[in-house]
Amino acid sequence: MIIYNFDPASYKHMETPVITLTTDWGTRDFYAGAVKGKLLSKIPNARIIDISHQVSPHDIIHASFVIKNVFPQFPEGTIHLIGVDNNTTYEQPHALVKAGGQYFIGTDNGIFSLIFNKKPELIVHIDVHQESDYFTFPVRDIFCKVAAGLIEGKAPEDFGEPAEKIRQLQAFQPVITNKAIKAKVIHVDRYKNLVTNISYQTFQEVGKGKPFELHFHGGQFRIQSIHTEYNEVNEAEIVAIFGSSGFLEIALNKGKASELLGMSLDSPVIVEFKR
Repeated sequence: MIIYNFDPASYKHMETPVITLTTDWGTRDFYAGAVKGKLLSKIPNARIIDISHQVSPHDIIHASFVIKNVFPQFPEGTIHLIGVDNNTTYEQPHALVKAGGQYFIGTDNGIFSLIFNKKPELIVHIDVHQESDYFTFPVRDIFCKVAAGLIEGKAPEDFGEPAEKIRQLQAFQPVITNKAIKAKVIHVDRYKNLVTNISYQTFQEVGKGKPFELHFHGGQFRIQSIHTEYNEVNEAEIVAIFGSSGFLEIALNKGKASELLGMSLDSPVIVEFKR
């Protein structure tokens, strides 16, 4: 049994360090293969896990939703490489973030604030010499170098300057009034289910068990109950459910809610509670 210790010095003793990849590269081009080759040339015993290479291009909200729901299942000491929207500016540098006993390497463009529910334990703005004369592939030329350094036992601060905060975005935060939650669709999954930014915790704290009405598509559709399974309603019937992500979903049992309801990302969803 392998014991994962978050102390960077312990990486050199790990039999199989775990590194994940979440990108918008797809599988048609060479990008994923090049990064895996670079990682294995530096860390021959690495276990490389593909989280997804099908993130919508440059879509950090989609990427953060995927990573947010994945990383808690990984062991302490895992290193997550994020290959989405990696162009940098002075305000949005590459960053190494430590949170929940794991490392995250990406661009501080707001994605980290969407992944974590609280401030990370450590933030470092990366400043290392890249391993190429080309500047369009930082995951291969910078992130892999940082990951290898961590596994060799280097401290996070060896890769740049510590920072006090990460860039903030509020995509997963609905607007809450005294009697309603004004939300939106933040993700459409492969089954065309509509995932909103209403968490179970928010729903319970605001509603306090009161009767409610969930309405969407300009008020054309209204729901007054939430189910625990999709098949608790008839086929092709609308169902609201808190899915495995912890967020409220609008779905059609064995149907495609996004297509049939004419809803997509950012479509408004409102929950009104009866006072």
